[in-house]
Amino acid sequence: MQRIRKAAVLGSGVMGSGIAAHLANIGIPVLLLDIVPRELDEGEIKKGLTLADKTVRNRIAQTAIQKLFKHKPAPLTVTENSSLIEAGNLEDDLNRLAEVDWIIEVVVENLAVKQKVFAEVDKHRKAGSIVSSNTSGISVDAMIEGRSEDFKKHFLGTHFFNPPRYLKLLEIIPTKSTDEHVLSFMKLFGEDVLGKGVVIAKDTPNFIANRIGTYGLLVTVQQLMKEGYSVGEVDSVTGPLIGRPKSATFRTLDVVGLDTFAHVAKNVFDQVEGREKEVFELPGFLQKMLDNGWLGSKSGQGFYKKEGKEIFELNPETLEYEQRKKLSTPSIEMAKQAKGLTNKLKALIYSNDRAGTLLQNITIPTLIYSADLLGNIADDIVSIDRAMKWGFGWEAGPFELWDAIGLEKSIELFEARGFHVPDWVKEMVAKGFETFYRKENGILFFYNNGEYRQLLQNPKVIDLNTHKEVHGVIKKNSGASLLDIGDGVALLEFHSKSNAIGLDIIQMINFSIDEVEKNYKGLVIGNQGKNFCVGANLGLILMEAQDDNYFEIDMVIHQFQQAMMKIKYSKKPVVAAPFGMTLGGGAEICLPASSIQASSETYMGLVEVGVGLIPGGGGNKELYIKQLNSMPRGVEFDLQSVANKVFETIAMAKVSTSAAEARKNRLLNANDRISVNGDHLLFDAKQRVIELYDNGYQPPIRKKVPVVGETGYATLLLGAQSMYLSGYISDHDLKIAKKLAYVIAGGKVPFGTEVDEQYLLNLEKEAFLSLVAEGKSQQRMQHMLVKGKPLRN
Repeated sequence: MQRIRKAAVLGSGVMGSGIAAHLANIGIPVLLLDIVPRELDEGEIKKGLTLADKTVRNRIAQTAIQKLFKHKPAPLTVTENSSLIEAGNLEDDLNRLAEVDWIIEVVVENLAVKQKVFAEVDKHRKAGSIVSSNTSGISVDAMIEGRSEDFKKHFLGTHFFNPPRYLKLLEIIPTKSTDEHVLSFMKLFGEDVLGKGVVIAKDTPNFIANRIGTYGLLVTVQQLMKEGYSVGEVDSVTGPLIGRPKSATFRTLDVVGLDTFAHVAKNVFDQVEGREKEVFELPGFLQKMLDNGWLGSKSGQGFYKKEGKEIFELNPETLEYEQRKKLSTPSIEMAKQAKGLTNKLKALIYSNDRAGTLLQNITIPTLIYSADLLGNIADDIVSIDRAMKWGFGWEAGPFELWDAIGLEKSIELFEARGFHVPDWVKEMVAKGFETFYRKENGILFFYNNGEYRQLLQNPKVIDLNTHKEVHGVIKKNSGASLLDIGDGVALLEFHSKSNAIGLDIIQMINFSIDEVEKNYKGLVIGNQGKNFCVGANLGLILMEAQDDNYFEIDMVIHQFQQAMMKIKYSKKPVVAAPFGMTLGGGAEICLPASSIQASSETYMGLVEVGVGLIPGGGGNKELYIKQLNSMPRGVEFDLQSVANKVFETIAMAKVSTSAAEARKNRLLNANDRISVNGDHLLFDAKQRVIELYDNGYQPPIRKKVPVVGETGYATLLLGAQSMYLSGYISDHDLKIAKKLAYVIAGGKVPFGTEVDEQYLLNLEKEAFLSLVAEGKSQQRMQHMLVKGKPLRN
């Protein structure tokens, strides 16, 4: 049976070290190897080292590991994961390749160099170990000429996207010799263990995503030059408005790096002919930018340049920087008002104003190019669509986008504009197939060679929208829905704006617990929005406060607290499934759950201090109890240090940068789990509910909580007072800190007094109500609602 317990990464550049970090994040030990330095650096000379010393010989890989701590965004989910990466070199440590189950080559993009490396790997690997190349475009078949049969059977391309921790796409490229079992194992391993979206690509230049993505970017650059659009104008249209990332076109190129982009483009240019070759030829001004070293973010300037707080855009004709411009047209205004991507795209693509013309000239060639390449770069339209969504962050892939604008109507437009639509697409429409995708009874089908075929998903993927289409809901209101997700498990889904918590969600929490206690094994609290939950409905709280409606706020806080207690003491297990931003009230919903099943990319924290408040839904109490419960049993511990830690976490509004860091900050504990693949999160949470139920789940026993009391309160304030006197925090920050310290300390009681949970909730509510009445807190709330960032007043 194939298993990967240990891996080796050959090449420790940004990509190699990033892949090593990703493997370490999921608990796989990695041997990171690079070349041996040919000369000493200054530090080594000072230490009296020689080229024979192991530290010198391993220096390149060891330096790469150290750089992981400085890279942004961070490649490691927690810095401690670096201990799973061991540095070595490609001369002394090749024999250690026999220890590993997967060898990933990430050396320079040069076929001869790769072939030389693989010849050495073949001598030292153990039979049955998988070998792969992270090439972004060199033929994987060409790499294995002359290799052993076992090597060839276990070899394939595994093209990660940078940065490996964050970008979902993994293109797997089999060779003619790759064993089918190896291919199917790596696909499943990529999805279930690496947490990737895997597509099978053919061995063609740049595979799928880079081939189409680079083509689309270059077509856009050509339109910029041909029609006289500015860099800023193009980016104002080609971002979120059409379902693309905020970085749009030229900001994306700055982030990727112009040198990297040029290398990828040249890779196709060197291997194709005709009109395609013309598109992949870099325009003259791009070459001048390369010559000037204007590579984008890493060199400080590219298509954009920041001067002070202002950002300027490059004029490609003069190569001078100018004020940023935005395109403003009737179709853009219509698109902004339209609901859903389909309506936005239709408003733009069928318009003949300046924005519509731009989108026609860049979208039409890209859709036609994707259709022309079907069968060449991938076997089906699904692989192409997924590659663009997972690798380039498109909301809809090329064929989904084509469906969105209307296939038959768009063909008329394309041909009227003089574009040649591929024959297979026209034949498909002529035969009565009106869309590339269609849905029947919640099952998705895609067009493939004259018929619709069912789209097979990994069974661990639960799509809530599809599930609701087929099975409906148990109950819903404006803020949330309760669904039956099978196997005796219910799911509470939030769908208010930003998933913010209001009375509607609180009502559904209460109903859901009652329903589950009667009829289900347990409950998952999860959703598939942009973020799990960014907190309570701040706008509503501010409005009531400004109207002096404190009785109303008191009632809402009381109901929120009691709903959280209902989650905690539910007779059936409740598993929270957070992902993305899980802030304030979102974290408060997770903390009392029987267990948390968090997506690896969960950014969790109690951040209310940033808006002039403290947590009001029981978050202070629950974080304190969670930290108490994580203390080793039977071992004496310092109660004050627990209070200090909780105070610091909440007062500093600390947000974890991953689920692993949330565990380190004790927002998660040993009872909580982490899902590497976000698409499997709800499935994993459901399985956790079933596991808890089958193991005879019992709710926690209600017991009193020891607090640090009056003396502990004084200790907590010492740190805050010191920061105030040093000028780090304002008068109002100090006032908030005093309220928070009082709540965590448990008020004016002796050290070690045991109090009940309702007592702590009352302290919390009292502090919240007093702060919400403060003018400076209301200013902070207003600022957050308007500007989206905290105000320090």
